[in-house]
Amino acid sequence: MVRMLLCAFALLLSIAPGQANALQCVPYARETSGINIHGNALTWWGQAAGRYARGNSPQVGAVMAFRPTRAMPIGHVATVSQILSDREVLVNHANWSRINGRRGQIERNVRVIDVSDAGDWSKVRVWYAPLRDLGTSSYPLYGFIYKD
Repeated sequence: MVRMLLCAFALLLSIAPGQANALQCVPYARETSGINIHGNALTWWGQAAGRYARGNSPQVGAVMAFRPTRAMPIGHVATVSQILSDREVLVNHANWSRINGRRGQIERNVRVIDVSDAGDWSKVRVWYAPLRDLGTSSYPLYGFIYKD
């Protein structure tokens, strides 16, 4: 019961002003992965060093850590839910697509493909709900953070 209340409180803290139902990627990734890191998504990779294993191969339950970009200055985190092939996974994440004109939505089992030249998961394309397809942009990754 206490854990549920703490999780609910953490989710409430992540809500942006004016977005009563908005959810940010960090508390959602923390809850779905069990990886206990706090702070903006761009800090997760560095905070994981020495605490959690890190690498460039997706695993179910791992956190996919996105590098910051100009369009996404605080990065992004998502939890791998399924591996489809060596270059395609499904993830669960929050606050990626605008759905019905609103940000802060949870998306489950959305497609992410590795588009890096070396096949090393250093650059990906992500499903974008308004297009009903992969988005047109590619995003750089730090890699994956593993719980065990």
